[in-house]
Amino acid sequence: MPRCARYLIVDGHSVIFAWPELRKLHARRSSLARDGLIKQLRHYQDWTGVRVVIVFDGKGRKIEATSDPGDVQIFYSRSGQTADAIIERLASKYAKRFDLMVATADSMEGETIRACGAEWISPEALRGLLFRNR
Repeated sequence: MPRCARYLIVDGHSVIFAWPELRKLHARRSSLARDGLIKQLRHYQDWTGVRVVIVFDGKGRKIEATSDPGDVQIFYSRSGQTADAIIERLASKYAKRFDLMVATADSMEGETIRACGAEWISPEALRGLLFRNR
């Protein structure tokens, strides 16, 4: 069965802390860094057609998802759950059906992602993807 849809899943805070310009924004206000990352990933999705899912560590009682049709999907984990847990669940569920790439700085997470059948890239490789397409 051919894999048609392509997805990029991004560990939001992992990338924010790996990129100096976003880390600097985060030090001022975390929402600025999140918005900056979302804007760049939205541009990538619009340019390439790759569907983007961003997962952030959250603080709420339940997993929250926000997105408009055609926009990037954004998930916030619930309190006591990590973004990693959501990313692993998404990878294990969808890696066999879709062309899936996951961006995170966490190498242990990367091994789990690969074991699920998805591709793992570093925040630096993600930067290369985003800015090569401009």
